Amino acid sequence: MARVVVVGAGLGGLAAAARLAALGHAVTLVEQADGVGGKLGWFTRDGHSFDTGPSLVTLPQVYRDLFAATGGRLEDAVELVRLDPAVGYRFGDGTRLTLPGHADAVPAALDDALGVGTGAQWAALMERAAAMWRISEEPFLRTPLAGATTLARLARRPADVAAIAPWRSLRGLGRDHLRHPHLRTLLDRYATYSGSDPRRAPAVLATVPYAEQAFGSWYVTGGLHRLGHAVLDRAVAHGAVLRTGCAVRRVLVSGGRVSGVELADGERLAADVVVSGVDAAALHGGLLPPDPRTRSVRRDLARATPSLSGFVLLLALRGRTPVLEHHTVLFPRDYDAEFDAVFGTGRHAGRPSPVADPTVYVSAPHDPALVPDGDSESWFVLVNAPRHDPVHGVDWDAPGLAEGYADRVLDVLARRGLDVRDRLRWRVVRTPADLARGTGSVGGSIYGTSSNGSRAAFLRPGNASRVPGLFLVGGSAHPGGGLPLVGLSAEIVAGLVGPA
Repeated sequence: MARVVVVGAGLGGLAAAARLAALGHAVTLVEQADGVGGKLGWFTRDGHSFDTGPSLVTLPQVYRDLFAATGGRLEDAVELVRLDPAVGYRFGDGTRLTLPGHADAVPAALDDALGVGTGAQWAALMERAAAMWRISEEPFLRTPLAGATTLARLARRPADVAAIAPWRSLRGLGRDHLRHPHLRTLLDRYATYSGSDPRRAPAVLATVPYAEQAFGSWYVTGGLHRLGHAVLDRAVAHGAVLRTGCAVRRVLVSGGRVSGVELADGERLAADVVVSGVDAAALHGGLLPPDPRTRSVRRDLARATPSLSGFVLLLALRGRTPVLEHHTVLFPRDYDAEFDAVFGTGRHAGRPSPVADPTVYVSAPHDPALVPDGDSESWFVLVNAPRHDPVHGVDWDAPGLAEGYADRVLDVLARRGLDVRDRLRWRVVRTPADLARGTGSVGGSIYGTSSNGSRAAFLRPGNASRVPGLFLVGGSAHPGGGLPLVGLSAEIVAGLVGPA
């Protein structure tokens, strides 16, 4: 039996704690905040409640596997509802598209909204994405990074390399397969699932819409935060101990391997294994003592492009919006201008800025548990935003910036047909700076590093540190961000640590 300290009770840390406790290890889970979930947050006030992070579950089998490995059933812990339709899109020219929640119905919906033939274009792309998925899932998503060995696993056959096309961007793949501009915009959006720019993100990200449509988009009744608490219950059932309000000052190393952690109040927790669920840049930039063995990791983190962040509005509304999907995406006319602003490229070269005319994402669950009465709505509104960087980018704490930008986002909503300003009971504004403070993510980068560039996936830290006994989980480590991938990171770490 190993003494294990898991640092951070985001979903990756929770999943690692549950799996390792079920394997017979003595697990202590420490979290700086007063509650668990990390970016899988929750806010409630005056009967209005909001998920403040992810708003849907894809690849639910990852969490079914987690519950099975810890002696339970996911469906006994939470109620999963498949969303159908999955999302409503509104394009800059006013075109509307309602995307079904089942893959076989998608081509007809595209033909109806965008014209005959668009469904066939998308279906051909998804066939290519399905091949990418089959090639990459086991050797990459479910396996530890192993440098050249990982590349060799992905390149066993020339046909596999051609299918994945590591030299091609997601935007380039869209140009190859999709003639309708709205289809290309739709594909571009999936780069943001990893905090990336579609002009630089790899083509293999086409597996994201494939997985979403093939395996479904799911909502947790009562809010997705319940998934985090359900995973915590699995950990506690196997003896894991949770300590909230415990910030970690540093990871302790002695005799060439980890020996525990030191808390902010000076208390030391001895450990044979430390699992870090905190942002990898924060871990290597402050919590872990400088070590020649981690020099390459620190170098790769410095080379990688940080992921985008998000600017959030929580809107408590009177009345009901007619014909509003659970998820709605409102695109601008100029999508490239948004990526230029967020990443400081093109016309914004070297200086990121808040997006003047952003894509607006609205999550408005039809869930009575989230509203005070049947004549109210609770909206989570998100726009892509540059991370908090007062020196080289945007200082989101600058006086008046957050409230002024919140007004702009409401104006954009109104121009695109969702004017809720006269229905507003109250609003809560959350900036990238707030995300950084609340979760420890450097600058509020949602996914740590982006997938910008063909080598980006291999610049992301692996799950096993070069410091013996130290492991990494969560969105800033391999295989990446998003609920399914952080669950897979925990599965990989549990396999590396092994049973007691």
